[in-house]
Amino acid sequence: MGFTAKESTVPKIEDFKELHNLVTHHIESMDYMTEKGLDVMFNRIKTVTIHDSGSENELSNILFIYSVYYNPVVFPPQKESFSSTSRKEPLFPFECRQAKISYTGTFMADVCFKYNDGVIVRDKFDFGQLPIMLMSKLCSLRGADCQKLLKCKESTSEMGGYFVLNGIERVFRCVIAPKRNHPTSMIRKSFRDRKEGFSDMAVAIRCVRDDQSSVTVKLYYLRNGSARVGFWIGGREYLLPVGVVLKALTTTNDAEIHEILTCCYNERYGRGDGAIGTQLVRERAKIILDEVRDLGLFTREQCRKHLGEHFQPILYGLGKESYPTVAEAVLGDYIFVHLDNDDDKFNLLIFIIQKLYSLVDQTSLPDNPDSLQNQEILVPGHLITVLLKEKLEEWLRKCKSLLEDELGSNNSQKFSFENLSDVKKVMNKNPSRSIGTTVETLFKTGRLSTQSGLDLQQRAGYTVQAERLNFLRFLSFFRAVHRGASFAGLRTTTVRKLLPESWGFLCPVHTPDGEPCGLLNHMTRTCRITSQFDSNGNIRDFRKIRNSVVDVLLGIGMVTSLPKLMRAAPPEVIHVLLDGQVVGSLPSNLVMKVVACLRRLKVEAPSVIPEDLEVGYVPTSMGGSFPGLYLASCPARFIRPVKNTSIPSDNIELIGPFEQVFMEISCPDGGNGGRNNSSPATHEEIHPTGIISVVANLTPWSDHNQSPRNMYQCQMAKQTMAYSTQALQFRADQKIYHLQTPQSPVVRTKTYTTYSIDENPTGTNAIVAVLAHTGYDMEDAMILNKSSVERGMCHGQIYQTETIDLSDQNSRYESGHKSFRRSNVDKSAHARIDADGLPYVGQKIYPDDPYCSIYDEVTNSVRTMKRKGTDPVIVDFVSVDMKSKKHPQKANIRFRHARNPIIGDKFSSRHGQKGVCSQLWPDIEMPFNGVTGMRPDLIINPHAFPSRMTIAMLMESIAAKGGSLHGKFVDATPFRDAVKKPNGEKESKPSVLVDDIGSMLKEKGFDYYGTETLYSGSLGIELKCEIFMGPVYYQRLRHMVSDKFQVRSTGQVDQLTNQPIKGRKRGGGIRFGEMERDSLLAHGASYLLHDRLHTSSDHHIADVCSLCGSLLTSSVVNVQQKKLIQEIGKLPPGRTPKKVTCNSCGTSKGMETVAIPYVFRYLAAELASMNIMMTLNLSDREGVMD
Repeated sequence: MGFTAKESTVPKIEDFKELHNLVTHHIESMDYMTEKGLDVMFNRIKTVTIHDSGSENELSNILFIYSVYYNPVVFPPQKESFSSTSRKEPLFPFECRQAKISYTGTFMADVCFKYNDGVIVRDKFDFGQLPIMLMSKLCSLRGADCQKLLKCKESTSEMGGYFVLNGIERVFRCVIAPKRNHPTSMIRKSFRDRKEGFSDMAVAIRCVRDDQSSVTVKLYYLRNGSARVGFWIGGREYLLPVGVVLKALTTTNDAEIHEILTCCYNERYGRGDGAIGTQLVRERAKIILDEVRDLGLFTREQCRKHLGEHFQPILYGLGKESYPTVAEAVLGDYIFVHLDNDDDKFNLLIFIIQKLYSLVDQTSLPDNPDSLQNQEILVPGHLITVLLKEKLEEWLRKCKSLLEDELGSNNSQKFSFENLSDVKKVMNKNPSRSIGTTVETLFKTGRLSTQSGLDLQQRAGYTVQAERLNFLRFLSFFRAVHRGASFAGLRTTTVRKLLPESWGFLCPVHTPDGEPCGLLNHMTRTCRITSQFDSNGNIRDFRKIRNSVVDVLLGIGMVTSLPKLMRAAPPEVIHVLLDGQVVGSLPSNLVMKVVACLRRLKVEAPSVIPEDLEVGYVPTSMGGSFPGLYLASCPARFIRPVKNTSIPSDNIELIGPFEQVFMEISCPDGGNGGRNNSSPATHEEIHPTGIISVVANLTPWSDHNQSPRNMYQCQMAKQTMAYSTQALQFRADQKIYHLQTPQSPVVRTKTYTTYSIDENPTGTNAIVAVLAHTGYDMEDAMILNKSSVERGMCHGQIYQTETIDLSDQNSRYESGHKSFRRSNVDKSAHARIDADGLPYVGQKIYPDDPYCSIYDEVTNSVRTMKRKGTDPVIVDFVSVDMKSKKHPQKANIRFRHARNPIIGDKFSSRHGQKGVCSQLWPDIEMPFNGVTGMRPDLIINPHAFPSRMTIAMLMESIAAKGGSLHGKFVDATPFRDAVKKPNGEKESKPSVLVDDIGSMLKEKGFDYYGTETLYSGSLGIELKCEIFMGPVYYQRLRHMVSDKFQVRSTGQVDQLTNQPIKGRKRGGGIRFGEMERDSLLAHGASYLLHDRLHTSSDHHIADVCSLCGSLLTSSVVNVQQKKLIQEIGKLPPGRTPKKVTCNSCGTSKGMETVAIPYVFRYLAAELASMNIMMTLNLSDREGVMD
């Protein structure tokens, strides 16, 4: 089969499969939301009923999905059509980027109206525009191959996962959330402040419904031995006695509750046996039951009536309902909302009480909320669903209040409650489209506009701009996980610590330094997030999954947990929790067998047990974690693959952070890891590089570097000026950094190939000599070969797009009266501006040159826009929006700044060795090899290596030299010695890496250790020592001196103080502050100090009255001068004499001129405003006071 030249260069979409896997958690969450999530959420919204007291009619509003022919609720993005009959065309992301519009789809739903018991009437309502994620099922690019992506003006490596809003790419920053449906014990001082008698201990559980909305329930321990159930309603926490809740949940008596609570204490088992209860439990159980009896509550009905009585005025819409109905609503909507059955809620509450009392008695440790095993992740689809639910409920409530207000007003003749069109008119006062706007605002600003807080820990920082500075930076946004904005300002470091629980899930290397250190982490290469989709792309039925798991457990030997049968506790039996539901208990001697069986079924029969089921077995211990078998199948959990060694083939098992802590996982190079024979390793790591992120994996031989250098490289890889995107000509980003001639690295890791980084290369293979040459390479500075730079090494451009929108500009007249057109009167700008009012493509524009002209039909005038800035630019691309039939109203003008390396630009190797260019050295002056004639492109000082210990950079140099000579790439994947051979055995005598590389050089006649004999370019004599020289992949960073230099002689000053303003853009100066002043004082440079702080700052000649010492009371009177009859010798006119008088003294005698800083005069004025007078004592001699 023949290929054309063009087809053969286009890669296949399968090449980017691994790359697409990195962003699946973003896309799948949005897919589930549009396919089923909105369906589930709408069914959870309660009916709103309006009662008309005059006609005794009732109107019910029920929200349904718009489901004609199973159409989705959210429609794919479509272009605006100017006529209703024309067919709507699909909208593509590149059009949104260029036109600066949002990539959104219409969100439709049916509101159903029902009068009394009549027929349901449906009416479509438009709930605004919802942002559509790229590559989600509603996106126009979904399922496109590389050929189609190119036709749609996208890169072949486009992976989606972000939104386009107002032409800007925004990505959701995943935030850590407490693990759903998992009871976590904790000790916090703030719990004591809840009320008098509270202790610092509690157990919290974040209960999540199937529509992703959540309610956190806390069980607080009181110092008298009792406990309180706490939950929030409308910004206020309500605390209920735990005994009242227990009795309200199920029909039981005091004896049964006492027995169930005290079953955790058995005299036969001591603390050494793993017992969790003490004899104090009996006393506490008695106190709990006494509290209920003291309230006069004995039966389930009495407890429910008690709850209903207290919560009836608090809950919305239940003011006229009976007490049992209100109690049912409280227990259903706020107590363990993830469970539907009251018996299951009762069992879970008993379990939580036992865990709380175990924490109090110190038979178990508190859980660490900062540990990854007690955390999950918040993904975009879940947040949108929760926000939409709240906003739809608010909208319904507001519609109800509007209708009730209308019924209660005097306009009853105009408004008919029975007329549906009148009802809809009133409802339209509360526009439904605002709901879509709220979601759009969330993604534009990252702020959550919510009254309740949605049980989330923060309200801002949910989205960031996905900067395409380079591909690695862009990719990192999707793998980033933030701990939460509220932790950034905390002074404690416990939140930022790297805990062993995060091994294999969060990268220990890839975190920024400074304020976000340890808070902004990145997922490892192999880490994934569970979703509502299985591996075949089908939506999971979690109810069916749970039933299947329970059936398996019952078959193995689990005893189900009915309220009347819970009579045992650890260490005798182990409780089994499945997604926060106590499903039963297992005999202690059977648990290990059950765990092994579940793990085998996970791998071999994923249809029975889901492949990502978390099997967290916490064994009994002496004061360790609270024992139990915790099973989790829910979405938004971290998972990663490991090998299950007990299964012979196809043995990849997905594990979570909770179960990992209690598992035995061996590393290939770790031997038995200090284990004894009684607990051998059951699992094995797949590859050592699975513990670090994609960006950290690109550093060659990172295991030979000092750790901080690898951390620096992760940050600098994201600041690299690289080949930004293949679709550069179709983009209208505000700023794009672009490397003109990037290269593929000779030395690379397997990750580089796996994720197709060659589609967006980030640097250049430069010949680097390690040599102390000329002194211009001190303190990390580097010398660049001038000829290499002139030949194109590290050449780059900055593209800046300016969008001019004529319809956007504020005007008193209607839009459309302005157009792009050049003036026919003033022809001075015709050389730069075309007839259409826009610049010529390829035109060089200097600062203050006109580049665009706008004609105003109303004023019949032409206004030209002039180029700001300090450096000349070239017009690279001009595009216009042809939506308007007459004249284009919007234009994008892209400018290109040539940015070739100059002195002061920053460069870096892939090993954190950063430095600035100190000199562009002529090629003929550079040292050279007498045999090969090679001259280095770059000279680095040898002092850069000893303290930094970046041995991998030296290895890269000799490996790249060997690879270049042999014409092949060198594999530099780290942890080479830790990997087994394909047959599973390690090498008997592992070869040393340096020996392998050295032999490659020796074959081609080079020195074994990579050194070369060089000759001085200036003197032509041989250098005394051999120089280490070879190719190293160097990155050009975006920090360029052209963007940073700041210079000023004179310019704008502050109106108030007359001192120079700050800010590079405004032509301001650099502040000469207190510490700079101190250094000049220490040197005794008084004249220089006077020049900086006075002469060159706010030098001012003031008139001071020597009689009263006042600085502020002088006034100037101009004196009339007689005109000379004839001009003498045509001399310039002299200065007009002026007379200065003191208003306070009433005389001009004693007025003197004094040079002072103007800010001193301002100080005197400020003091005068406070009725404090400042007087100056003047003397005849300088520096002498009277």
